[in-house]
Amino acid sequence: MRGSLFVKIYLTLLTSLAVVAIASAVFVHAVQNRDAAGWTSRRDAFIAAMLPVGEEPAVLQATVEHLSKAFDADITVYAPDGAILAVAGRPVPAHEGAGRRAFRDDDRPRPFVVRLADGRVVAARLRLPFGPGGGRFPLAYLALIAAVIGVAAYPVVRHLTRRLEAVRKGMERWGGGALETRVPVKGGDEVAAVAASFNHAAERVERLLQSHRALLANASHELRSPLARLRMAIDLDKGLEDGAAREEIIRNLAELDTLVEEILLASRLDHIDRLEQVGPIDLLAVAAEEGARNGVPVSGEPVAVEGDPKLLTRLVRNLMQNALRHGAPPVEAHVGIEKGAAVLRVRDHGPGIPTGAGERVFEPFYRPEGRSETAGGWGLGLALVRQIASHHGASVRHEAAAGGGACFVVTFPAVAKT
Repeated sequence: MRGSLFVKIYLTLLTSLAVVAIASAVFVHAVQNRDAAGWTSRRDAFIAAMLPVGEEPAVLQATVEHLSKAFDADITVYAPDGAILAVAGRPVPAHEGAGRRAFRDDDRPRPFVVRLADGRVVAARLRLPFGPGGGRFPLAYLALIAAVIGVAAYPVVRHLTRRLEAVRKGMERWGGGALETRVPVKGGDEVAAVAASFNHAAERVERLLQSHRALLANASHELRSPLARLRMAIDLDKGLEDGAAREEIIRNLAELDTLVEEILLASRLDHIDRLEQVGPIDLLAVAAEEGARNGVPVSGEPVAVEGDPKLLTRLVRNLMQNALRHGAPPVEAHVGIEKGAAVLRVRDHGPGIPTGAGERVFEPFYRPEGRSETAGGWGLGLALVRQIASHHGASVRHEAAAGGGACFVVTFPAVAKT
C-alpha cells in the first residue's frame, strides 16, 4: 500500500469533480426543461392566435404561407376529420389510427403538433432550430471541464504525495538505525514544516545518544585511574601499619564514589523535564556554606533565586572544587546583581583555560592537550554545572579573568534581594 495516500487523495478529488458535474448537469437540465415548457406554451398560443376560428379558406391559406416564410417551415393544417385545409411548403405526412392523428417523424427535424380549440390540427416542421437549444452541449461541456481539471490535478497531487513519501522513507531509515538520516525540506507548507520538525528531532536525538555514548566511554576510561591507584596502594600495603597507604586508599575510594555519584546525577538530569522541588533560595547563603566547607572566601549581597537547594548546592560545590583542583589559589566567589539578574562568579588565579577551549571544558571528561593520564580529565564537574543551570533557566560561561586565571559565571533569570 505504498501509494495508498496518493490514491485516496486523487480519488477524493475525482469524486468531488464528479459530484459537481452531476449536480450542475441536473441543474442545467431542470432549467432547460422549464424553458422548453414555457416556450412550447407560448408557441401554441401564438399559432392559435394567428389561425382564428371561422377563417375563409383563402385567408387561412395566406396566413399559413406567411407563417411558413417567417419561420422557414413546412406547415399543414388539418380539419377535425383529417382533411387538409391549408398547406405551405412540403406537406407534413400523416395517417389516421385509433381515432387520433399521428404524425410520422421519418424526416428530421421532427415535426411538432398544435391542436386548436375548434379541433383543427397544425403540423409543422422547422428547417432550422427554433426555441431553446438541446441539453447535450452544456452537459458535454461540464464533462470536459471535469476531465481537464482531473488531468491537471494529477501532477499536483502526485508532487504532494511524493514529498510525503520522501519524509516517510527518511523516517524509516532513521528508525532502522541510520541516525544521520535527514529528509529534504522543500517549500514553506505543512509538509516542509513536518520535514523540518523531523530533522530537528532527529538531530537532537542523535546528539543525545552521542553524548550518552561518550559519557559511558569516558567514564569507563576515567574510572581506571583511581582504581589502578587503589590497587597499587593495596599491593604496597602488605598488611603493614602504613598511614600513608591507608590515606591513599581512602582518597581514591572517595574520588571513585564522587565520580559514580556524578554519573548517576548526570543521567538523572538527562531524563527529567522539570525539577521536583523548587523554591526561593538565598544564593549567597548557599555559596557561603560551600565556601566555608572548601576554604573559599565568598562576598556579595543576598539574592533569592528559584531552584532546587540540593542541585544549586552541587552547582556551587563543583565550581569551587574545579577551581581548587585545576586552578591555583586564591579562589574567590562573589554573588551579586547585574542588569537585573542574579550572578554567581567563581574565580581562581591559575594558568587559565587554553584559547578556544572555553566551551569544551563543559564537555563530560574533557581532557586538555598535554594533560597526563595520571592527572585525569576534568570529569563531570563543569558538565553537571551546565546541566543544573539549564534546568534552572540559567546560563553558565567561562571568562578570562583579568590578571590571569579562569572565571566561571552563572547568570540566573529572576532575582530578588533578601
